Amino acid sequence: MRYEGTLYRPPSEARSYILQATIGCSHNLCVYCDMYRDKSFRNRELKEVLEDVEVAAKAYPGVRKVFVADGDALVMDTPRWLAILRALASGFPDLHRVSCYATARNVLGKSEAELRELKEAGLTLLYIGPESGDDVTLKRIVKGGTFQDHAEAARKAHAAGMKTSVIFLLGAGGSDRMEEHAHESARLITEMDPAYLSMLTMTVIPGTPLARMAERKKYELPPIHGLLWELRTMVNESRPTRTLFRTNHASNYLPIEGRLPRDRERIVEVIDSALRGETPLRPEYWRGL
Repeated sequence: MRYEGTLYRPPSEARSYILQATIGCSHNLCVYCDMYRDKSFRNRELKEVLEDVEVAAKAYPGVRKVFVADGDALVMDTPRWLAILRALASGFPDLHRVSCYATARNVLGKSEAELRELKEAGLTLLYIGPESGDDVTLKRIVKGGTFQDHAEAARKAHAAGMKTSVIFLLGAGGSDRMEEHAHESARLITEMDPAYLSMLTMTVIPGTPLARMAERKKYELPPIHGLLWELRTMVNESRPTRTLFRTNHASNYLPIEGRLPRDRERIVEVIDSALRGETPLRPEYWRGL
């Protein structure tokens, strides 16, 4: 198994075999992200990828989950994906889930028939990070998709039988668009209706375009109580059908887990307790990426 550069995966893929089928991110313009800025996007040689699967299958035959990296691996064309998925299914008899990062543009670039074919071959979960539902914020952070793009991408994925895990960034709109970011994100959560929903907190990473924006006073991270208010608004106003909700990422001040809509009142009360200063927050020295 060969890897190039730093690998990133969602927290829920901690026990997964990570297969690096692409290098970097085909978009790689989000102003807050530095994960793939040291890489030029390309597909790895398919022969090498399949060789890695063969080696991993011999070493770890009991693998049940595979995460296909790097940044937005869904961008690969369908024949290439199918070759990889067939190799994974053949190599790992206990495999029950293959997942990858995806952008709205990646999903919209494939037909529903292609997405169904990929799902039937084993690709069952897409991690999509709109970060915000506010179109002004989406343009500022150079996300590469609009509210409607993300809503339509989720619709297409669900029509193909795929599950989605959706990520939003508290503070993405800055101090000046807190309300728009929170309310529109809640509305987009409802539209996307994900199986899994995660909140992360915006971190201004040195050297990124966002850091330069902050230096020029064009971006200001909301205060902690503002971030908690955004979290409360998104939970209280969104109406997903049946979603596992988490804020367990290390960037967050308040780790919470529950089901929406079942646990909405309990989650809102926990946030209110934190806003009142009654529930302790994660210390700064415990926070990270």
